[in-house]
Amino acid sequence: MPADPARKAALDVLTAALTRKAGLETALEGRPLNGLEPQDRGFARALVMATLRNLGPIDRMLDPCLQREPPEAVRMILRLGAAQLFHLDTPAYAAVDSSVALAQDAPATRAFKALVNAVLRRLGREGPKAAAPADFAPAWLFARWRAAFGEANAAGVAAQIAFEPATDLTPRDPADAVALAEALEATPLPGGSLRRIGHGRIEEWPGFEQGRWWVQDFAAAIPARLIAARPGETVLDLCAAPGGKALQLAAAGAAVTAVDRSGQRLGRLADGLARTGLAAEVVAADAETWDDARQFDAVLLDAPCTATGTFRRNPDVLWTLRPPDIAKVADVQSRLLDAAARRVKPGGRLVYCVCSLEPEEGEAQTRAFLKRHPEFKTLAAEPGEAGAPDASLTPEGWLRLLPHQLDGGMDGFLVARFTRAA
Repeated sequence: MPADPARKAALDVLTAALTRKAGLETALEGRPLNGLEPQDRGFARALVMATLRNLGPIDRMLDPCLQREPPEAVRMILRLGAAQLFHLDTPAYAAVDSSVALAQDAPATRAFKALVNAVLRRLGREGPKAAAPADFAPAWLFARWRAAFGEANAAGVAAQIAFEPATDLTPRDPADAVALAEALEATPLPGGSLRRIGHGRIEEWPGFEQGRWWVQDFAAAIPARLIAARPGETVLDLCAAPGGKALQLAAAGAAVTAVDRSGQRLGRLADGLARTGLAAEVVAADAETWDDARQFDAVLLDAPCTATGTFRRNPDVLWTLRPPDIAKVADVQSRLLDAAARRVKPGGRLVYCVCSLEPEEGEAQTRAFLKRHPEFKTLAAEPGEAGAPDASLTPEGWLRLLPHQLDGGMDGFLVARFTRAA
């Protein structure tokens, strides 16, 4: 039995994502899937995502079946097979036989095809095992979340890992939200976002060609709303790509300057501006060293981070992150915050955000910034401001957005707003 092309592609994508050869988004857009027919491409993508979202429980089922650790490629095949057995509508015989064929396909795994057959047949006989929320996250990460947020919140966060998220949209014009919700069969969310449960090509959804909305997670839309930009104000969006926040600021009538070091990612912002008919000055530059003396009424810094809060769409981040990565990125964030502070006019506003659940990148980073910059103080968020769940408001007036605080989930963020002394 020859190896199925869709499953071969899924194996390549899963391996690239988990071995840090490529991020999941890059791997999904790469050559392994591009050569497939649309139906096969959809199956391969679904298989990869089901495997990653359930990786913890899958590995816990596999481990007792293995007397010794097999080669990495063999474990990847077993993971895909288990995902088909328990998380996709794949007949058991097809899940087993196709996995054996994958093992047979490559010289490095050919000697293990009997093992693949035996392990997956055993799993099929024994059936799925109950999994606790903590099983869905790496143990060291769950321990960090428990220490930072408490047992109940950590369990609530981890329970979101297994679920496929809906698609959230930000309307260009808030007054258009009701009509858009009806046309898209979407649910209005606090703050003005819309949530649509559905598949298919986003480009074919009502209102896309007219630029009436853009895709943006509910939580990701909150930082720009906290800026509360007024028409004519100058606003600097640092680390702006792919551009959802810049579009929000431009739609509010601000004169927006969007800076990002990635010219390629800025291309997505340029496309968004063209589609929506909005305007912004787009600059390809390093936010830390950008050679421009201007100061702005408001600055938004969405800093590079470990992105652990985005696991609903990027579950690989949980399994590729290493503890030293957190300290490295926190150092970059600190320097970027200092650079952002210099760009704020006296009396102006600064919003700092990261899509990370790690305190070193959020709360600790914010406290350290205030110690270094006594000219800034927290401009506390009000309960429910920008649509944020009440549970996200911290005693300091920041927002610690946890994925389970909204029905249906959202990305995890830390958002803090400051004002500079006049």
